[in-house]
Amino acid sequence: MRKKLIGLKYKGKEINIEAYVVPKWYEGIGLMFRRRKNAKTLLFEFKRPVKMAIHSWFVFFPFIAIWIDGKGKVVDIKTVKPFEFNILPSGRFTRLIEIPLDKKYNFLKFPSGKRKI
Repeated sequence: MRKKLIGLKYKGKEINIEAYVVPKWYEGIGLMFRRRKNAKTLLFEFKRPVKMAIHSWFVFFPFIAIWIDGKGKVVDIKTVKPFEFNILPSGRFTRLIEIPLDKKYNFLKFPSGKRKI
């Protein structure tokens, strides 16, 4: 997989995230069956805007899902817990970033246990 630097602007903050572009044949697997310490941030890219659900079956750690539209605007951000089903964004998107919650991305932590950017 090749790396790509994604620049996001959300709530007035500039955030750069390095992610691995997921090939088409690997899209159905994503973070499944990975260990947190070996998991990489993944970028899923779609040719047209889509609105489809994701799941975290067989993902044994929480992760952040960031859905981005064709103009680079953040559509939705959710913390996904292990073994959740049918996580749906609020709108159509062309890119999805899955970020494993670990020490590298500790800036995503907020008080009261909630995590958001």
